[in-house]
Amino acid sequence: MTDIITPSRATAKLIDGKAAAAAVDAAAAAGARQLEPRLGRAPCLAVVLVGEDPASQVYVRNKVRRTEAAGMRSVEHILPADISQAELLTVVRALNEDEGVDGILVQLPLPKGLDETEVVQTIRPDKDVDGLTAQSAGALVLGAPGMRPCTPSGSVFLAKQALGDLTGKSVVVIGRSILVGKPAALLFLAENCTVTLAHSRTQDLPAVCREADIIVAAVGRPNMVKGDWLKPGACVIDVGINRVEGENGKSRLVGDVDFEQAIETAGFVTPVPGGVGPMTIAMLLANTVAAAARRASLAVPGPVADVLPG
Repeated sequence: MTDIITPSRATAKLIDGKAAAAAVDAAAAAGARQLEPRLGRAPCLAVVLVGEDPASQVYVRNKVRRTEAAGMRSVEHILPADISQAELLTVVRALNEDEGVDGILVQLPLPKGLDETEVVQTIRPDKDVDGLTAQSAGALVLGAPGMRPCTPSGSVFLAKQALGDLTGKSVVVIGRSILVGKPAALLFLAENCTVTLAHSRTQDLPAVCREADIIVAAVGRPNMVKGDWLKPGACVIDVGINRVEGENGKSRLVGDVDFEQAIETAGFVTPVPGGVGPMTIAMLLANTVAAAARRASLAVPGPVADVLPG
């Protein structure tokens, strides 16, 4: 925790997502080393990228780099934006049948004209390392073993680094998307927190937030959560990544939380960038190692089991 939590210039301590991600990457690498002799190969992550979206290309490059750095095999399918739905599904089904592939991730968003839901639901649940299939979502609701979504998992990990045991903590999750908000609420509930899932129609949202020990902001609205929305000493997990125009005419990234105000009131804050973002790939790598173990009917290696949410 010492390397992950750092003092800031104001009240709040910063939760260093890069340091936390490096720790999870190391756990994934250790787990991969333990599995490789038993599998007869390294765990493998396959990534499918459709089109030429610059942000997606950068993200995929980072996934490939970190997968290989963790001692795992990386497979990439770079497909044209005008690929048909049928052709894309054929690629996903081929990866489903490839026993040398443990995890499949289709980079979202897909170009217009492609059905994201059908593509994601075509992924075999035991290879669904992004935790987005209906079976994975059902397992999360039931508290059954399965893949958990990466960004919400990373959010829980960072909160635990800041606060330790989360039992009894009051959590407000702002945003009810199926990608972050809903699974984050369930994951914090699994940590024995008392969870409120808030959204755009929540009455007196600032008052609701002031009761929370932990705020998870995942709405996609820059600087929405103000400092006076926060309980003094609260832990703020800012999932938002928004590009806004700076004073010098250059764009910059900001979160859903007004950082400059938050650091005056909160106890712990994730910066943007450098907070939750790096954790998404880290949890993806940990999920891939876990998937490789489960597919071979082996126990998930200890280093990985220790970083994944229960």
